[in-house]
Amino acid sequence: MSHISIDNLSVWFDINEGRVDAVKNVSLRVNQGESFGLVGESGSGKSTILRAIVGLTPTWSGAMAVAGEELGRKRNRAFYKKVQMVFQDPYASLHPRQSVDQVLGETLKLHGAGDVDERIEKLLADVGLGPAFRFRYPHQLSGGQRQRVAIARALAPEPEILLLDEPTSALDVSVQAEILNLLSDLRHEHNLTYVMVSHDLAVVSHMCEKIAVMQLGEIVEVMTVEEMREMKPKHPYSRHLLESSLGYKRRTG
Repeated sequence: MSHISIDNLSVWFDINEGRVDAVKNVSLRVNQGESFGLVGESGSGKSTILRAIVGLTPTWSGAMAVAGEELGRKRNRAFYKKVQMVFQDPYASLHPRQSVDQVLGETLKLHGAGDVDERIEKLLADVGLGPAFRFRYPHQLSGGQRQRVAIARALAPEPEILLLDEPTSALDVSVQAEILNLLSDLRHEHNLTYVMVSHDLAVVSHMCEKIAVMQLGEIVEVMTVEEMREMKPKHPYSRHLLESSLGYKRRTG
């Protein structure tokens, strides 16, 4: 059974000029323990799919299921114990007036966790931050440290699935690899399933086994990371993406 299954998902937004179709009849399957990438240019609908899964898009049609349970219009606490999301911007995703201790403590209490002090220390250790960071505020942290706190917050309910929306794109290049390696380690340690949105094919190649290529709200192709590395796409748009991505041009000579 697929850990995440999506069938004929369409998402639209009603604006003054009329309806905008952001996602059109998307279907995909993500197996348990798999890391699945969504790639495509800006505005292709990648992040909208993640937002639909977690209930942040009110207007959608189709069917979505997580761990065999059909998703309706609202998400309950049990859902958020199973599925968590890490957002793109660590500067915006943490409350500026809450310390790391408050951010993690409130999340743990919300999900009914006991031994909050021990759990906070364990979460900080899991993301590579020592106890010295526990009572710091976001303005006292670097971008990479903030994203580590955001990841710790996502891990607090002990989820099965993490949805990763460009988790390194707002970070300095020198920090991006550290966060990606951390996410890779956490996935194996906690047997997590990932769905990762990225415009960076090198990131997806490092993190994922399977990739869906999106164009104008539609999935035009699903391929393995091996097919991507070997430049074996079937769709012209997928080939265009690969060839225009630095480092993915076929070597000659």
